[in-house]
Amino acid sequence: MDSTFGIVFSALFVSNIVLSQFLGLCSFLGVSKNLGNALGMSAAVAFVMILASTISWFLYELFLLPYNLGYLKIIVFILAIAALVQLLEMFMKKEMPALHKAMGVFLPLITTNCAILGIALINVQKEYTLFNATVNAISTAAGYTLALVIFSCIRERLEEAELPACMENLPIALITASCMAISLMGLAGTH
Repeated sequence: MDSTFGIVFSALFVSNIVLSQFLGLCSFLGVSKNLGNALGMSAAVAFVMILASTISWFLYELFLLPYNLGYLKIIVFILAIAALVQLLEMFMKKEMPALHKAMGVFLPLITTNCAILGIALINVQKEYTLFNATVNAISTAAGYTLALVIFSCIRERLEEAELPACMENLPIALITASCMAISLMGLAGTH
């Protein structure tokens, strides 16, 4: 059984969902040009990730596992995530229209964000208890947020830098993300 500290440290740094497992790169690269949008997307992804992970754990442990329906977990988890995203989108459209507009196409894409499905599947694969699954989801959401905020701050600074035309936008963003990923590789084997 993993310790709580080990789960938190691993999710934040060693096995960071974006920088080590390379899940959720679509939204990571898509909304990182602006810190405000990055924070909004992080909050939405964190909310859905934590709830989807918890709901997926219950669905797996209470319905799929007892009836030997484990092979349906991906379909069931995707449906649970889609329902949560729909609820979040309806809430944001009504209560936070500016943030809803700023996220544009990326809000519906949370449904297909592989980081959210990935964490639900990882929790099942590692046979975490509900507590450990929730801790892992919260820590993974925090790791996603940490990576996205740092990356967003760096990209805002790069917008002001004089770069060769061939390095503007996506090329320098990918180089920056790879440098961030390499910096975490030094922690491999510490969890």
